[in-house]
Amino acid sequence: MTVLIALALLAAFSVGVYLIGRRRAVALSDGKSARLHSLPGYHGTWVALWAGVPAAMIVILFAIFGGRLEDAALRLQVPAAVAALEAERQEVFWSDAGAAARGQTQSEIAYEGDLKTALDAKAAEGRRISAIGLAAVLGLSGVLALCGVLLAYPRLSKDFRARNRVEGWTNVLLIACSTIAVMTTLGILLSLVWESYRFFQSVSPAEFLFGTAWDPQIAMRSDQVAADGAFGAVPLFAGTFLIMLIGMAVAAPVGLYSAIYLSEYAGPGMRATIKPLLEILAGVPTVVYGFFAALTVGPTFRAFFNWIGGFLVGGPMDSLGQYLETVQNQMALTAGVVMGIMLIPFVSSLSDDIINAVPQSLRDGSYAMGATKSETVKRVILPAALPGVVGALMLAVSRAIGETMIVTMAAGLQAKLTANPLDTVTTVTVQIVTLLTGDQEFDSPKTLAAFGLGLTLFTVTLALNIIALGIVRKYREQYD
Repeated sequence: MTVLIALALLAAFSVGVYLIGRRRAVALSDGKSARLHSLPGYHGTWVALWAGVPAAMIVILFAIFGGRLEDAALRLQVPAAVAALEAERQEVFWSDAGAAARGQTQSEIAYEGDLKTALDAKAAEGRRISAIGLAAVLGLSGVLALCGVLLAYPRLSKDFRARNRVEGWTNVLLIACSTIAVMTTLGILLSLVWESYRFFQSVSPAEFLFGTAWDPQIAMRSDQVAADGAFGAVPLFAGTFLIMLIGMAVAAPVGLYSAIYLSEYAGPGMRATIKPLLEILAGVPTVVYGFFAALTVGPTFRAFFNWIGGFLVGGPMDSLGQYLETVQNQMALTAGVVMGIMLIPFVSSLSDDIINAVPQSLRDGSYAMGATKSETVKRVILPAALPGVVGALMLAVSRAIGETMIVTMAAGLQAKLTANPLDTVTTVTVQIVTLLTGDQEFDSPKTLAAFGLGLTLFTVTLALNIIALGIVRKYREQYD
């Protein structure tokens, strides 16, 4: 809260400095901005940036690293009663001391005697360190803000290139944001690679990539049955792609045909009604789709297949009828269909925008050659819009592969290598969530398997994107 107040004060101070700098620039030009190299607003922005940005950086760095520095300072002197404790108990003590210093809830451990005295002393020391650190940061940020004003304000003049300097600050900001994005991606990839490396030290990559049994159970004792577990990921990827294919079989034609109708056939009134209704589907939470699949679509499919099975029992297809009578609510078909409904707005909205971006001259030329509207759509518009449509479909595929909630509620958790859409299956993302749920220690293959799955899924998704980019480049060169 104190950090937010400090940032708000800095923002208010920067606004005041901006007004002062702008007024100074107006005064230098005698009210005629044409006499200045840059507009008065750039002069005010230049002074405000020097007043606010360095000081704000100090406050933000304190908010990020201040807690760790305070904790390190608190642990410099270890009381004798704490030094006699085990390592795990010492960590609990330091955690409780920090919580007490911040006025937060401590653990349920009761401290008595010397430990109680040490805890109270460290809590008081923590409050003192926190107060000193906060005062130092606030003082330093205030000094930097004033120094920034004193540095920038005297440089204002008619010939001062304030616009170039402000644009330089903007370039630095854009480069910093780009660097953060790249480093974040690199950090995610490196963490996946490192943890996957630890996993593959315990489990053979060949077993993981080509094994057909998935049972990631690690025994707590060496004499326990199934102590090695089974880490064959083929059933997980089979279930992932089965549900994805079913979902795309629903979303691709419905979304694409909806986009063609909205862009080429629907009138303005119909388009203004249907397009927002389709896009509402994109705002529905996935858990709602999961409830819809579990409570409506699943029972409906089960009743339908059970009804068909009742007709087939006793006839030439008796075995199929008996199987259909045993179909349950949770199946790949249920999850895939509901996921396809969820993906319709991704395909339709993006495809609609892409089709509308096709130059009108292509349509006019087709009509001038005597082509009908349907022939124009099929032979001119869709080929020209193909790169964008492929991109929309790949976005929907990535969304389908990463979906978790619908699969959990509609397809089950059973890892089964099957191409039958009526069977219960599971996906890679569902298993990642399952493996990392609860109190886990990252020192067993069972937990580290989640990173192996994540790295493999990342690689597969990257390969699909590269293929899609190849298709886009091929046809874009043809129609540019």
